[in-house]
Amino acid sequence: MKICFVVQRYGEEVNGGAEAYARQVAEHMVSLSGHEVECATTCAVDYMTWKNEYPAGDFELNGVTVHRFPNRRQRDPEKFSKLCGKVLSNPGGDKKEQEDWMRDQGPECPELVSWVRSKHDDFDCFIFVCYLYYTTYFALPEVADKAIFIPTAHEEAPIHLNIFKDMFDLPAGFYYNTVEEKYLTQKLFPSSKEKPDNDGKGGVGVEVPENVDPEAFREKFGIKGDFMLYVGRIDENKCCPELFTYFEEYKKRDPDSDLKLVLMGKEVIKVPKRDDIISLGFVSEEDKFSGIKAATFFILPSKFESLSIVVLESMKMGIPCLVSGECDVLKGHCLRSNAGLYYSGYYEFEGCVKYLLSNPGIREKMGENGISYVDRDYTWPELVKGYEELIRKVTGIS
Repeated sequence: MKICFVVQRYGEEVNGGAEAYARQVAEHMVSLSGHEVECATTCAVDYMTWKNEYPAGDFELNGVTVHRFPNRRQRDPEKFSKLCGKVLSNPGGDKKEQEDWMRDQGPECPELVSWVRSKHDDFDCFIFVCYLYYTTYFALPEVADKAIFIPTAHEEAPIHLNIFKDMFDLPAGFYYNTVEEKYLTQKLFPSSKEKPDNDGKGGVGVEVPENVDPEAFREKFGIKGDFMLYVGRIDENKCCPELFTYFEEYKKRDPDSDLKLVLMGKEVIKVPKRDDIISLGFVSEEDKFSGIKAATFFILPSKFESLSIVVLESMKMGIPCLVSGECDVLKGHCLRSNAGLYYSGYYEFEGCVKYLLSNPGIREKMGENGISYVDRDYTWPELVKGYEELIRKVTGIS
């Protein structure tokens, strides 16, 4: 089959869950099944600015032909922030104002939309990744009859905007990364129930290196004793301020604890200056996976996740997870796997931390459960088959 992915950013230098996910799926559809796969995307690397950093044009990356188009402008943070406050507080508001918000959010890339429109007959299907951005909102309607939509939907303010009601009516089929995403989408957009989908049996194939060195990681960064590990953007949207508050309260209530909080990822917000909070910034893949293996447990406080690859990677490495119970997707991973705990509010956080620290045997069993869970539900051959089955349903290709 000839397949075109459409996503706002694409490349090995791009850090982002949905974007990394799109690249992994595209590459595995080439390597495992030999499909002809292309991708329409922008020249941006950074989602905060949408600055054109990649050159425009056609390139090949790991078997996928990538078509990059320049964005019309960078985001104006001050203007966008003001418009966000106005638009998101009134989800039933004016369509034009909401579409202006979409353009100001970025990446505004009309050349990509025109290219997708012109290629309608050249592909068997188009796969759109992430509901939130211009590239999906304006390009999907041009090829809706051939569009499979991966919304990466989760509970957050923008998904309630009026403009998305019409957009979610359009795709020929839906691919959901979790059952929780399917339930939310069908609750908010009832017409999606009438479209073919993968029944929420999606996600990514989780691959982790076999040879990692947790002791070398500890020695390299000077980390001793128990630590919880966070991996991802260090920003407000990931609920990092709450994590800092909870951790500081925990240490205040238990001053003899030597527990540390270790962070990997870009600091969008300031990290508290404490000896027991260690922010490593961007690290290599080797250090990332060695760090996960070295951790006492993995922590993800985010309330807004549609899958979370890094939680699955931690489970695959036999490391238990502690997540926000206010995120249905993360809570669902824990309930289905018995490989993690979830909390709501500080006192549940404290109780979970103490339970994990004081029960090494339980941590080990949770680690074994996590490995089994990922091996059962998150392997690339099975996931690629799921994509192929959905594409056949949508296109009628046998």
